Amino acid sequence: MDWNKKYDVEGYYFGTEPNTFLASHADMLVAGTRALAVADGEGKNGVWLARQGLDVLSLDGSSVAQEKARALAAARGVTIETECADLLDWDWPTDAFDVIAVLHFHATAKEREALHRQYREALKPGGLLIMEVFHPDQLGLGTGGPDTVDRLIGVDELERDFAGMDFVTLRKADVTLAPRPKHPTHRPGIVSQLTARRV
Repeated sequence: MDWNKKYDVEGYYFGTEPNTFLASHADMLVAGTRALAVADGEGKNGVWLARQGLDVLSLDGSSVAQEKARALAAARGVTIETECADLLDWDWPTDAFDVIAVLHFHATAKEREALHRQYREALKPGGLLIMEVFHPDQLGLGTGGPDTVDRLIGVDELERDFAGMDFVTLRKADVTLAPRPKHPTHRPGIVSQLTARRV
């Protein structure tokens, strides 16, 4: 997919308000700590993390989206660091982040094994991983998300890939998805949600 073309529209393709699941963790965040917003697009989640006082690296493969992310940060009175990179080729650090937020980044099943290991290893001990992704049952709804089951993630896969972490939340959940150009109204969604700490 040409993400630069997708994001090269007037306004913000996915809106400017943070993911609801991410925002529900406000009381678990510590100002001054380091956060990574994975596949952060136009910055709605990274900017929200920065507004909680975190030092944020917003990582995405679209330079157009990141320009909009920096503009959103300025409009909200915060600063974020941005880096344009292919997440599959990025030189993932180890023991680097207190928080990693992964909201609706859908790699293939083959790609996820390495990515999930990198998420874990990039966290500092005690660091918090916050993930929400579309569940395989989302495919039958037709309300958004990937159009192949290979890019959808069940709770059992999250439990397996992050075994050994301290699970705070691990569940399948029904959610209400925010409007966007292709789906201009609120609509139902089915997601897998994970919050876990690196031991």
